[in-house]
Amino acid sequence: MSIAHTAAEYMLSDALLPDPNGSRAKGLRLELPSDRVVKFVTVGLPLFLVSLAFAREFSMGTQISCFSPANFTGKQSAYVDTSCWDSLIHYEFDAAGNTTAKSLWTLKAFPYSLLLIAVAMYLPSLLWRYTAAPALNSDLLFIIDELDKSYNRSIRLVQHMVKVRQASTDARLFWEEFEKARRERYFEFPLLERYLACKQRSHSLVGAYLLRNLLLLLLIAATCLYLGFLHLRVFFQDEFSCSIKTGLLRDEPQVPDVIPCKLVFFSVFQLISLSNGGVYVLLAPVVIYNMLQLLQWDKRLLSIYEMLPAFDLLSRKMLTCPVNDLNIILLFLQANISELKSFSRLNAVCALREVTSSPQNIDTVVDFMTLLAGLETSKPKHQACAAGAEGNPPALSSEILEMKPTGEAKRNTGPKPGLPGSA
Repeated sequence: MSIAHTAAEYMLSDALLPDPNGSRAKGLRLELPSDRVVKFVTVGLPLFLVSLAFAREFSMGTQISCFSPANFTGKQSAYVDTSCWDSLIHYEFDAAGNTTAKSLWTLKAFPYSLLLIAVAMYLPSLLWRYTAAPALNSDLLFIIDELDKSYNRSIRLVQHMVKVRQASTDARLFWEEFEKARRERYFEFPLLERYLACKQRSHSLVGAYLLRNLLLLLLIAATCLYLGFLHLRVFFQDEFSCSIKTGLLRDEPQVPDVIPCKLVFFSVFQLISLSNGGVYVLLAPVVIYNMLQLLQWDKRLLSIYEMLPAFDLLSRKMLTCPVNDLNIILLFLQANISELKSFSRLNAVCALREVTSSPQNIDTVVDFMTLLAGLETSKPKHQACAAGAEGNPPALSSEILEMKPTGEAKRNTGPKPGLPGSA
C-alpha cells in the first residue's frame, strides 16, 4: 500500500505547474494575429511601393522626356526637360484659340503621398498601443496567473485529500469531512470567476478596439478615394504640352509656344496605385470581420477551464451580451495560449473525459486526479447500510466526487452573491 501511496504522491507532484522563471509581460501578445497582419500590410505595402518608385527614379535619372525643336542644343534640351518637370503644367487650346492650364503636380507628390499613407495607417495601432494595451496587459497577466494558480490549487487539494484519507482510520469520518466541505462550498476559488464576471460590465477595451478598426476602415476608404481621384484626373494623361516661354525666353521668336512632353514613369505610378488600392480593398472585409467576431462568444477556452472547481461561467449561463471587455480578453487569451501552462494539461483531461465510460462523473480536474491517485471515491457499503438503518435514505454506492453542484443541487445552492444573475 505504501508503494501505491508514494506513486500517487509522485503523480500529483508532477501534475503541479512549475513556478514561472521570468516575467510573462515580455512574452504577451497585445495584438491579435489578424490585426498584426493587417497592420503589417497596410503600413508595409506603401513603404515597399514608394521604395520601388524612388529606386526607379534614381536608376533611370530623368522622369520626363520633352521633344525639343531640332535647332536646340543639348543644354537647351536639358533646360526644357528640367523646366517642364518643375512646372508640370499642361496647356490646352480650345477651338477659339484660348489657352487653359492644368496642373499635374500630384504626379510629383505621389511618392511622398504614399509615405503619408503609411504613417496614417500606423495611427490606429498607436491608438491601441497607448490607450488600451497597458490595461489589457495587466488584465492578461492577472488572469493567466490566476488560471495557472487555480489549477495548482486543485492539484494541491487532491494531495491534501489523499493525505487526509491515508491518515484517517475510519473512512466514514473522511466522508463526513468531505461532505461538510462540499456543503460549505470550501472547494471554490471565486476570485478569478468574479473578476471575469466584472469584466462583462466594462467596455473600455472593446471601445478602443472598435475605434481602432473604424479608424482603419476610414483611412482605407480615404486612400482608395484618393487613388481613384488620381486615376480619373491625372493617371490617364501621360503626355502633356509644356510652355517654356517664361523669363528670358518670353520674347524669343524661335521658341515655340508649347513643347510636347511625355512622362516616362507613368506606367509605374499606375501599377503602384492599382496594387495599393486593390490590396486595401481586399483588407477591408478582414477589418470588418475582426469587428464582427465581437458579436459572439468564443467559448473554447471557457469550456476547457470549466474543469476547474469554481469556474462555471458557462454552466451557470453567466455570459451576457458579448460586446464587452471579457470577450476581448478571451480573444487575447487565445492569442497567448502558449503562456497558459495549465491549458495543455486541462485540455488533456477534457480529452480523457470524453473517452471515459462515464464522463458525467468527472466534472472537474479534482475528480479526475482523485481517480488517478487511487483514492477511494465511493462511500463504503457498510456506511450506506447504516444510513438506511437509521431511517435516512441510503447513498448510492457509485457516488463519485463532484466539486460542482449539478441539477437540483445547483438550484438549491442558488447564484453566487455579487455575480450577474444573482438578483
